[in-house]
Amino acid sequence: MTKSVSYKRHRFPSEIIAHAVWLYFRFPLSLRLVEEMLLERGIVVSYETVRRWALKFGPDYARRLRRKRPSRRDIWHLDEVVITIAGQKHWLWRAVDQDGYVLDEIVQTRRDTKAAKRLLKRLLKKQGVAPKRIITDKLGSYGAAKREVMPGVDHWSHKGLNNRAENSHVPLRKRERVMQGFRAPGDLQRFVSVFSAVRNLFVPPRSRRSAHATHLHRLTAMAEWKSAANIAA
Repeated sequence: MTKSVSYKRHRFPSEIIAHAVWLYFRFPLSLRLVEEMLLERGIVVSYETVRRWALKFGPDYARRLRRKRPSRRDIWHLDEVVITIAGQKHWLWRAVDQDGYVLDEIVQTRRDTKAAKRLLKRLLKKQGVAPKRIITDKLGSYGAAKREVMPGVDHWSHKGLNNRAENSHVPLRKRERVMQGFRAPGDLQRFVSVFSAVRNLFVPPRSRRSAHATHLHRLTAMAEWKSAANIAA
């Protein structure tokens, strides 16, 4: 059982800390904009304090959020996106399922078979079961890695079929612009692990939903967020 989040030795109430962290990871806001939004509510806190809260509590909240149950009928969409950090190219390798749910992502300096194998091995370990199919673009590293890691899984390689994975990069690109980039690969890895967990929770599955169903989904998500943050619903 995951241990409850502790707010000992923090001057601000848990509700304010959790709300600030939620604002930062849920919306394309800079730390200074979160500071300004809190000030509008009469809460005087510096953007540096918000940054420390995000670093300390964000991973704790993310670990306590429920993950979608994996299935052998799942389809994994894999893709990689280049992100320049301190003048050096890095690749964020990401896997999403048929509903757009982010399964895993890993920052690497390589864009080759070794990097693709590392992603697939992490996915198998985290999910516990192999998927029905994986879909990738034309990068040959995926096919080579798949043949070694999961040879029995169906593999479709076609750029036009992989829009789901490519679209999953868009929210992060927006945040990257707001944050004016990342200072180190570790910063990027820590950020995306929380950012994607929060998106998985709050963004409804990719299916037709009524406005009422979407509203209920968001209310349920907020209740789960508050439970993960160990604050009163």
